[in-house]
Amino acid sequence: MRVRQPTAAAVAALLLATGTLAGCSGAPAPVRTPAPVPSSAAPTAVTGDVRPYDRAGVRDGGTLRWALDAVPATLNLYQSAATADSALLAHALYPALFRPDEHGRAVPDPDYLLGAESTPPGRLPQVVTYRLNPHAVWSDGTPLSAADFTAQRAALSGLDPAYTGTRPAGYDAIDSITQGADPAEVEVTFRQPYAEWRALFGPLYPAAVTASPAAFNRPLAGGPQPTAGPFALSGPDGYDPAGGRVTLVRNPLWWGDEPRADRIDFLATPPERRLDALDQDRLDIAPITAAVDRAQAAPGTSADRAEAATQALRRAETLPGVTVHRAAAASLTQLTLNAARAPLTDPAVRQALARAVDRRRIADAALTPLGLAPAPLGSHLFAGDQDGYRDNADALGPADAGRLLDAAGWRRPKGGGTRTKDGRQLSLTLLIPSDSATARRTADALAAGLAGAGIAVRPQAVPAETFVRTGLATGGYDLALFSWPAGPTPAVDQRPVYAKPRPGPDGALETGSNYGRTGTEEIDRLFDRAAAELDPAAHLALLQEADTRIWQLGHSVPLFQRPELVAVRTGIAGAGAWGYGWPRFQDVGLLTG
Repeated sequence: MRVRQPTAAAVAALLLATGTLAGCSGAPAPVRTPAPVPSSAAPTAVTGDVRPYDRAGVRDGGTLRWALDAVPATLNLYQSAATADSALLAHALYPALFRPDEHGRAVPDPDYLLGAESTPPGRLPQVVTYRLNPHAVWSDGTPLSAADFTAQRAALSGLDPAYTGTRPAGYDAIDSITQGADPAEVEVTFRQPYAEWRALFGPLYPAAVTASPAAFNRPLAGGPQPTAGPFALSGPDGYDPAGGRVTLVRNPLWWGDEPRADRIDFLATPPERRLDALDQDRLDIAPITAAVDRAQAAPGTSADRAEAATQALRRAETLPGVTVHRAAAASLTQLTLNAARAPLTDPAVRQALARAVDRRRIADAALTPLGLAPAPLGSHLFAGDQDGYRDNADALGPADAGRLLDAAGWRRPKGGGTRTKDGRQLSLTLLIPSDSATARRTADALAAGLAGAGIAVRPQAVPAETFVRTGLATGGYDLALFSWPAGPTPAVDQRPVYAKPRPGPDGALETGSNYGRTGTEEIDRLFDRAAAELDPAAHLALLQEADTRIWQLGHSVPLFQRPELVAVRTGIAGAGAWGYGWPRFQDVGLLTG
């Protein structure tokens, strides 16, 4: 059966192991429904490293210089051209009703939202009542209101095909939106229960941007559109793609804590130039994950690459007046097994391979050279310190890889070596991005570990810019190493990654974002039930069951959280590696003294 290629929208959220989107934690807003306290089995990952500060000690005024990969083509995160830089800028310019705390839990941002509550589980229809901050206004003076909610729902629900771009889950579950008791109260009624409602309307765009297909489909790249953040574009020349600069200044209508900095210059600086720019005092805040990773990508042994990592970090750490902040990003690096390609079509082989993967050895090889704790992951759906994390690897059962492979007919030659069956060696290709030394070290550790089980691994490096199009999408590989964003709302965000591929109208198998190309009706139902379960404990239990079934299916093996490194000039407060969250821009500034 032919396999249909996934659409651009289906792969838009993909993060390669290179740290391509290291400039921000993800898009658009990593929030999720609160759930019980995570298991004590959670690894000790550092999920945020921001210099502590007291606003009273941050100077009033000054300019910050902040690195971007490039000035993005749009600030509308629901358009396919949006990037992590789009998300970073949007957090300074547009409302997000909820912010993630240090464990990925959604908490209202009081600058925009005084409170929100849903009808209790079992009461239908579900109605969520939002109480907006009555002082919150767009830059044209118009208050945030139900009109903005209504227009955004129309643009993202899929009811009108004239609206192009991506369609986040949840908006199609909304039945109606009305004003509540006063203009600051908004009531959203769902046609079916939706557990992860806190992820909606973040960011919230003004009705002027979303009220018609013509307005929504235009790139949102500067211009006179209303914003509502602590900062605003400096004017007609504040958004300059040709000059590689976005300039933000204090929003004169801002109602919250006054921004400490007068101005932020976001400067397009390719990763390979960032260490030089920091050394030459041309940047104050710069994500350097990719800069360090690509600097170490020269051929060599694992020991050579580890030493290169040390040297690259040493340079960053010894730059005059610069501190390197480290965190585990909200991004899960995992090994995907292509179940549509023999011998991985056999579930027993996939399960044996998953048992043979030494996750701790791999995490150590990938993270220790970067100065991060080697914390292996045991969940496909949650990051290590995320509320709800549990290591479900025990779902694979007690049988070791060797016995499973023997039973499947893959025998090891006397004296050791690669297993064979019917004259064929158990030799698998491993797709990795070519410019990532972290991926290469991971591949070396993976190959060494699997060789002990009689499985040979042959890495195949593919340029990051074509990794999806010519690698993952074609299916011409056995194993693949890359990262997905940590599911802020796993029931809906992670479902496409594990959804059972189905034949389309022309008979072609539609894999969408499921590059493992295998799934079950049971897993799909568990995700769907979790998405509709309003009781937090029951919601989490369904997600844990889904994760258990994914382990047993042998779809993929979670390995570690992608590293996040951010260089910050000494004397700047409120900046660093944000982990699950994003900057509170009004607090970032220069320390006094």
